[in-house]
Amino acid sequence: MSSVKEQIHAQITGALAGVTFPIDTPEQLINAFPAGADTTCQAGDLKMTAGEAGKLLKSVDFPFQSAKQVADIIVDRAGL
Repeated sequence: MSSVKEQIHAQITGALAGVTFPIDTPEQLINAFPAGADTTCQAGDLKMTAGEAGKLLKSVDFPFQSAKQVADIIVDRAGL
């Protein structure tokens, strides 16, 4: 069974699968998720919306070049 970190990472990259990169701003990133800020990733007892995950990002993180890069930073900063 995969870890919570792996599951959340896969859900973030999956949600951003059809998105054109680079993404230059937090607003572009939130709008890229299927349900915007309300897009939810869930694994075990952990539930996180894109809006909550976006708060973990800093302006220096942009531009993002790939969905994997977004997911890597979010799961790292969330302490998963």
